[in-house]
Amino acid sequence: MRKNIIDELTWRDAINQQTDAEGLRELVENNKISLYCGADPTGDSLHIGHLIPFMMMKRFQLAGHHPYILIGGGTGSIGDPSGRNSERQLQTMEKVQKNVEALSNQMRKLFGKDANVTFVNNYDWLSKISLLDFLRDYGKNFNINTMLAKDIVASRLEVGISFTEFTYQILQSIDFKHLHDEHNIQLQIGGADQWGNITSGIDMIHKLEGSDEPVYGLTIPLMLKADGTKFGKTAGGAIWLDAEKTSPYEFYQFWVNQDDRDVIKYLKFFTFLEEDEIEELAQKVATEPEKREAQKRLAQEVTRFVHGQEALDEAEHITELLFEGNIKALDVVEAEQAFGKAPSVEISQEAKNIVDFLVDTGIESSKRQAREDVQNGAITINGDRIQETDAMIDPMTSFDGKFVIIRRGKKNYFLARVTD
Repeated sequence: MRKNIIDELTWRDAINQQTDAEGLRELVENNKISLYCGADPTGDSLHIGHLIPFMMMKRFQLAGHHPYILIGGGTGSIGDPSGRNSERQLQTMEKVQKNVEALSNQMRKLFGKDANVTFVNNYDWLSKISLLDFLRDYGKNFNINTMLAKDIVASRLEVGISFTEFTYQILQSIDFKHLHDEHNIQLQIGGADQWGNITSGIDMIHKLEGSDEPVYGLTIPLMLKADGTKFGKTAGGAIWLDAEKTSPYEFYQFWVNQDDRDVIKYLKFFTFLEEDEIEELAQKVATEPEKREAQKRLAQEVTRFVHGQEALDEAEHITELLFEGNIKALDVVEAEQAFGKAPSVEISQEAKNIVDFLVDTGIESSKRQAREDVQNGAITINGDRIQETDAMIDPMTSFDGKFVIIRRGKKNYFLARVTD
């Protein structure tokens, strides 16, 4: 890692905007600073899009700086207008608190419970501000015209924005001021869409403490794939950090399947590999792309970081067995990971003729088509190719009697779940 963390981030193409690039470079050159990044508990799990700014926080932590991870129990209760064209549905405070706990647990896993990191919740201070104090102490420092000009607000003016979401940038500014006063935090990091909120906080601190107060903002680039689409979205939806929402195997596969044009960018951004190793992998992408070594290394590093070594080992084991076509060697948990998101149907414990089984589950549209596919070798059951139309399928003979895995053709998998 380079001596100056800013040089490291620059090489990794991880910086979008800075409020004072030279000032921040000088600050971190010979000082260990405190910095923060926030996430609102709008759900009970982060997805990999949320991971982007926190990877930068982790880099600061590894360089000896002190990250503060803010989970927005206060701001999350009103909704951030950023990146949205409509009002966010307000959640109950009970739901917000449950989400706070879930996100806090995820963050502790990434940053360590006892390491050089502090976790805070802005509900602890925002909830104590009265309406009059909010207007007198903070509202007076915000010019409506300036607030309207911020991209996060300007983009909503045509469709409308409530006063509640309009005030979000003031609340985030209060966060920066509070953390600066209480913990000497000098830098806020956020996604590209947070630029307006970050600069609002810096402006308020400068108004209250003087324009020479050393506070800074840094945003991360918007992550786009080589084809121009947004990173992190798949046909199946978001890729979650919660293993219950996206299994470690699915998580691993997401990274393994990245485009050659994107993989080096993601290695720089989402791993802690050094420059020489990434450059070596870049050469392999250019000369031996069919081996997909860079993608495998990316998948290993990110899966280990998010889910741990044991989950990575399991994901690689499932991948190897499926590549070999050895479905029977999967245990119940592994099979659930591998095929849990495949189209599913419910079946009884009753043994059935293969043709009836395929038609009753809706996998085949007719008995004629079912017989034809069976005879042509297009149907496998739990990894075994079935070509006899009088074969019987007994759901209780594999995977502890919990499900049957059917493949039609080369890639169409179905999971038949056994009901009591």
